[in-house]
Amino acid sequence: MSAETSVPRPRESGVDISDSGLFKGLMSEAEFAFAFFDPEGRFERANEVFSDVVGVPADRLAGRTPAETLTADLSQLITHAVQGVVESDGPVTEGRVRVRTTEGDTRHWSLSFSPVHDDQGELRAVALVGADVTESRQTEEDLRRSEERYRSLVEAQSQLVWITSPTGAVVEDAPQWRAITGQGLEEYLAHGWLEAVHPDERQHTEEVWKEALRGRTMFEWNYRVRTRASGFRHFEVRAVPIIRHGRVVEWVGANTDVTPQREAEEMRGRLTDQLGAAALRTARLQGATAMLAEALTVEQVVQVIIDVGRTALAADRSAVALLDLDRAVLKLVNGGGVPEAPGATGEEVPLSHSSVLTMAVNSRRPVFAESPESLKAQLLDAGGDEDVLTAFLAHSDERAWVGLPLLAAGRALGALRFSFTRPQKISQEDGVFLEALAGQCALAVERATLFEREHRTAETLQRSLLPDRLPVVKGLVLAQRFRSGSRHVQVGGDWYDAFVLQDGRVAAVVGDVMGKGVKAAAGMGRIRNAMRALALTNPPPAAVLTGLDRVFDATEEEEQVTTLAYMVVEPGTGEGTLALAGHPPPVLVSPQGTAILCDAEPGTPLGWPTSRRQFRFVVPPGHTAVLYSDGLVENRKRGLDAGLAELCAVVTEAPPEVVNNPHMLLDFLVDRMLSGYEQDDDVTALAIHVPPATKSD
Repeated sequence: MSAETSVPRPRESGVDISDSGLFKGLMSEAEFAFAFFDPEGRFERANEVFSDVVGVPADRLAGRTPAETLTADLSQLITHAVQGVVESDGPVTEGRVRVRTTEGDTRHWSLSFSPVHDDQGELRAVALVGADVTESRQTEEDLRRSEERYRSLVEAQSQLVWITSPTGAVVEDAPQWRAITGQGLEEYLAHGWLEAVHPDERQHTEEVWKEALRGRTMFEWNYRVRTRASGFRHFEVRAVPIIRHGRVVEWVGANTDVTPQREAEEMRGRLTDQLGAAALRTARLQGATAMLAEALTVEQVVQVIIDVGRTALAADRSAVALLDLDRAVLKLVNGGGVPEAPGATGEEVPLSHSSVLTMAVNSRRPVFAESPESLKAQLLDAGGDEDVLTAFLAHSDERAWVGLPLLAAGRALGALRFSFTRPQKISQEDGVFLEALAGQCALAVERATLFEREHRTAETLQRSLLPDRLPVVKGLVLAQRFRSGSRHVQVGGDWYDAFVLQDGRVAAVVGDVMGKGVKAAAGMGRIRNAMRALALTNPPPAAVLTGLDRVFDATEEEEQVTTLAYMVVEPGTGEGTLALAGHPPPVLVSPQGTAILCDAEPGTPLGWPTSRRQFRFVVPPGHTAVLYSDGLVENRKRGLDAGLAELCAVVTEAPPEVVNNPHMLLDFLVDRMLSGYEQDDDVTALAIHVPPATKSD
């Protein structure tokens, strides 16, 4: 007889199932489970392995059906399989069954059933062969779980896994890729995936991929992929070669969708840029505000605006125009801020003329023109002449404009004009910055205009309290210089005076009433008038100062500080007498340009109890005596002693023609002593020059 399995084998004759030693050995020694059934489905024989599997001794199985000896599920499976073999006269594989051992373990067996024929080809029996596949089943289960975990991990990470041949051609489907890109299978295979890559990145991606294939190195890249909806998503890609026995057998790669991260990074970048731009605009506005706060005159304000336009706006031209409401014109403060071109106006722009400046003032609103077409359209809407505008734009190199009204409490003061020689995009944030800048500029212009007006008024008032002219006396030349401090608009307390006494001598005085405003001016007027009255009645300096002390006690407040230097000099000879009341000492300048500080006792300010003294002070012919206020030698950065030393040094630097001319000498001293310092006080100087003797004298 022969046993027919899935692969038919030649029938073998002369083999008896019951007597063959070979068969007995196979039944007893093999690790497989064997059982034979007659065509009616009864057990004929089973080995010990099968007996152990089903838990029934072999001798109890012989001659019985599975239903009589086995569990219901197992007997049903075997009975069904045996019937199938008998009916089909062919093998039947029932797959795997699970059985529990006497020790309580679960084992998995693979069962197959085959027909056994005799020499005449008649069905003699049905053979059951069972193999223990518990270990392989466990291996398969582990592998299945590993694959499930890997697949879950990939899906959780939004990764698209793909495989290519050793040459880089796609040979397996990647459903996730096609679901995203909308490619068909034929479109995707081979190198079709490249068609889904963004056109700007396709060539470079292909070159890098080919380089990795040639070098058998890891492929790491990123590119954008066209989606089914015709948008693009960002992917990071990594692929590695699988090498066996020194040869690449395939490439395995994964695409990770990083679009959310990229979008977040781009959003952070935009926010960072916006915050940085906002911080920069704020810093620039603060800087402009600080500079405008320091500007006292309109000229200084205009210079700040020009600097801000150049640095903060990158404007090529900046112009400031102030409104003359009575004449209905705008006066350009800096004419260079508007180009010379047909249709452009001169230093004055009538409000009826259509321009960036007038439109900003008339509308009380900012004007933003990002191109010539935009400017022309806006000016035409404002009533401008088309021919004039066309001519202006044709000859001007400007391509963008900003006009800002200068408004103070709703009242127009003028306008700012910034222009660019290139088209300029004005964002909403830029507009807010420009309006804030215009507000600060308006305050600065209003403050500077008020300062200049009040400063002129104060200086006029102060000069009105000083002598209109100095006396002209033979044998004596007098010169004076007065420079009002630039940091205030109030009248100061510096003063000078010179007059001829009854005996022909000349009285000269320089005084300083500390403080500013009406109070200081009133004190200066009282001391000056008392000084003249006392000098004309009792001219010796000590007597005059003593009288001034009494006047000061009677008229001035205790906290008021007033100093002065008073001298009487004889014309021609220069013989004189000097007294000081807390005032810096005079300096005597020789014809050779040497300087000598008077060493007379400085005394105390007026009103302080003291015994006044006077000293002989001679101005020899050819010499010049200079009386001055402390503003000439002292300031915030230079102390009195250093200032006196510097004054003497400056005298030595004066040219001969300057030394012998008192007017030129005072100009030289004032200019050089104030050079490099910010003037924060009035400066008063009075020169008494005795001409050198001549033969006619």
